[in-house]
Amino acid sequence: MAEVTLTIAGRTYRMACDDGQEEHLQNLGKLVDEKMTAMRTSFGEIGDMRLTVMACIVIADELSEAQRRVGDLEARIRRLQEGDEAAVSLADEEAEEAAVVVNGLAERLEVLAADLRTRLRDSAGA
Repeated sequence: MAEVTLTIAGRTYRMACDDGQEEHLQNLGKLVDEKMTAMRTSFGEIGDMRLTVMACIVIADELSEAQRRVGDLEARIRRLQEGDEAAVSLADEEAEEAAVVVNGLAERLEVLAADLRTRLRDSAGA
C-alpha cells in the first residue's frame, strides 16, 4: 500500500492508496484544492467545513452531469449499433433478392442462347 501527501486548502493530508495509484490520487487532490481555492476566492472566508461541503457538492454535480452524459452516449451507441444491425440485415436480404434476380436472368439468357443456336442451325440447314 502506497502513501501520498496531499495539500488541500493549505492543509496537508497523508493518504493511503493502492500501489501505482499515487499520481491519480495526487491529481484528485489537486482538483479538490483547485475547487476550494476558487470558492474561497469567490466567497471569501466562510469556514473550512462549509467550504469543503460546497466544493464536494460542486464536484458531485460535475460527476452527476458526466454520468448523465455518459449514459446518453451509451444509449446513442446502442441505437446506432441496432441501426447498423438492421442495415446489415436489410443489405443481406437485398443481396439475396439480387442473387435470385441475377440467377433468373442467367437462366433466361441460357434459354435464349440455346434457342438462337437452334434457329441458326435450322436456318443454315434450310
